[in-house]
Amino acid sequence: MEFLCYHQDRAGSLPLRGRLLEAHWSYMDGYAREMIARGPTFNGDDGTLTGSVHLVDLPSATAARAFAFDEPGYQAGAYRDVLLRRWRNTLGRTMWDFPGGRTGGNRYLVLGLGEGEAADPAVPAGREEELIAYGPLLSDDGADWLGTAALLRAPDRDAAGAVLTADRYACVEVHDWRFGGRPS
Repeated sequence: MEFLCYHQDRAGSLPLRGRLLEAHWSYMDGYAREMIARGPTFNGDDGTLTGSVHLVDLPSATAARAFAFDEPGYQAGAYRDVLLRRWRNTLGRTMWDFPGGRTGGNRYLVLGLGEGEAADPAVPAGREEELIAYGPLLSDDGADWLGTAALLRAPDRDAAGAVLTADRYACVEVHDWRFGGRPS
């Protein structure tokens, strides 16, 4: 089962996140085989860290909750919110398989949250080259559509947000994002 986990930073937690960086990387290293994509989100205006997103393939919702809530930053109180949802890897690849590489261009996390009839269930035509990860957000049992999540390269925030049909969602969030992981 694939899951999206988005830890959103608590205001003023940047010094704490800095102190926990090695613990965070070590924790995530333990999930290297399960990782589909990972990386920090930023405030587009000043580059301040705002959160951390992970797409992981885990055996159950229970394992996903343990992944999200045993993370060192969560345990230390660095996050104000955690979004944890089943997710379906529509592209069937990891971020390391993205043909556009790890660098170059602006990268974004786009979250469309909604309910009811699924919006944007298929990979958007003509945007395949920009997409790093894409798929629906689902209820724990996988039966109900709760939104869509995408990681992509785009010229700007507006172009990134346009990957989703905005009027089909209660809200669409666009976050600056970059490939994550331990620096080599």
